[in-house]
Amino acid sequence: MALEEDELRARQMPHSVEAEQAVLGSMLIDSRCVPEVIERLRGEDFYLRQNREIFETIYSMFNFSMTIDPVTVLEQMRQNGVYDENTSGNYILQLMDTTPTAANVGEYVDIVRDKALLRRIGDLAGEMTSMVMEGGSSAQSVMEMAERKIFSIRQGRAAQGLEHISSVILSVYQRLGELAASESAIPGLSTGLGDVDAAISGLNNSDLILLAARPGMGKTSMALNILLHAGKYSGKSVVFFSLEMSREQLAMRLISNESFVDNKKLVTGRLNEEDWVKIAAAAAALNQTQILIDDNPSLTVADMNAKCRRVDNLGLVVIDYLQLMQSAGGRQYAGENRQQAVSDISRALKIMAKELNVPVLCLSQLSRANESRSNKRPMLSDLRESGAIEQDADIVMFLYREDYYDENSENHNLAECIIAKNRHGETRTVELQWLPEYTTFSGIDRRHEEY
Repeated sequence: MALEEDELRARQMPHSVEAEQAVLGSMLIDSRCVPEVIERLRGEDFYLRQNREIFETIYSMFNFSMTIDPVTVLEQMRQNGVYDENTSGNYILQLMDTTPTAANVGEYVDIVRDKALLRRIGDLAGEMTSMVMEGGSSAQSVMEMAERKIFSIRQGRAAQGLEHISSVILSVYQRLGELAASESAIPGLSTGLGDVDAAISGLNNSDLILLAARPGMGKTSMALNILLHAGKYSGKSVVFFSLEMSREQLAMRLISNESFVDNKKLVTGRLNEEDWVKIAAAAAALNQTQILIDDNPSLTVADMNAKCRRVDNLGLVVIDYLQLMQSAGGRQYAGENRQQAVSDISRALKIMAKELNVPVLCLSQLSRANESRSNKRPMLSDLRESGAIEQDADIVMFLYREDYYDENSENHNLAECIIAKNRHGETRTVELQWLPEYTTFSGIDRRHEEY
C-alpha cells in the first residue's frame, strides 16, 4: 500500500507544499513582504487550491490598499465565499506557526516559482505530445506553438488565459507611476523627430506602426533614422529585418547618417582625410549600440518572431518591407490571392508586436492610385492590398515630397509625414527636412541652421 502511495505521489505535478505555506505565512506575519511576493508570483503559481485562494484574497486586498493581517484576511475570505468554518481559521494559524521567519520570503518565492515553471513545462510537453499523436498538425506548427509558449513562460506570463481586471489595473497603475517618474515627455521610444514624437506619443510597446510611401520617397531612410536614434539613446536592442537591401548597404546608410559624410562619397569611396575621421567616429558610435541586422530576403513573420524572442532587452523591431515578406506559415498564394497573403502577414505582425511587447515598425509600398490624382498626397485607400493592413496597424504614416513630382516646386527638400491613422491621438501632418546627400530626415527647425 505504501509503495502505491509513493508511486501516486511521484506522478503528481511538481510542487512544494512547505514553500507555498511559508510564502503565505510570511505575508501574514509581516505585511511588508506582500509587495515583493505580489511582484513575483501569481495565483496560478500555487498548486494547492486552498493556498491559491488565500494568495488571491491577499492580492485583491493589496490592490485596494487594505490592511493585511490574519483577521482581515479571514474576513475578506468570508466575503469572497472561500471561507470554510471548519478549517480556514486553523489553517491560517498553521501557516504562521510553520513559517520559520518572514526574512527568508525571497527564497520561499524562488521555490514556488521554480515548481510552477516545471508544471508549465510539463503541461507544454503534454500538449506537444497530444498534437504529435493526433497527427493533424505539421512539424512547423507544433514547433511554432512550443516556441511561443516557451517564450511566454520565460517572460513570466501565461501564454493565454483570463485575467481579473484588478491585476490589469495594478499593471496600469505601475505604468502610470513609471511615466510620472520619467523625465521623457513621451511614453514610448523616441523617433528622434520631435514633432513626430509629439503627434504619435513615440513608439509604444505592442504597437504596429506602418510607414508607407511610393518608391524613392525615403521610407528606408526614415526607418534607419528611427532605428539609429533608438539604438543610440534607448539602451535597448533594436532589430532591422531588411528584405530588400544587404547588410553592407544598410551599414553604409547608417554610417552616412551618423557621420554626415555624403552618401555618394561612401558609395564611390572618394573620401578625404576629414571624411575618414568622421567615418571612424561614426563607426565607433555605432559599435556601442545594440543594432542587429538580418538581410535574409525569404523570412516569414514566424521566423522573425522566433529570432526576436532570443534577443535580450529588445526595444524595437523594424521590417523593410511588408510586400516582400512570405506569408505566415509559408503558404504560397496565387497572384489574385495576394491580398489574403498580405492580410495574414499584417495580422501576424500585430500579434508579434503584442507577444514581444515592443513596437514593430513595418514599411509598406503604396499603389499607383495617387499618381492619377491632381493632389498626389497618399491616403489610406492607397495602401497596396489595403483593408487588413489599415485595420491591424495602430499608426499609419505616409511620406510625401512635393519636389519628387514637381522639380520646380518651391518646397525643395521639404517632406511631409502624414499621420493618417493614430490610435493614440489625432491625425495630422508633420513637416520634415529631407537631406538627400545624407539620406536622412530632420526636424523642420534644422533648416534654419543650414543658412
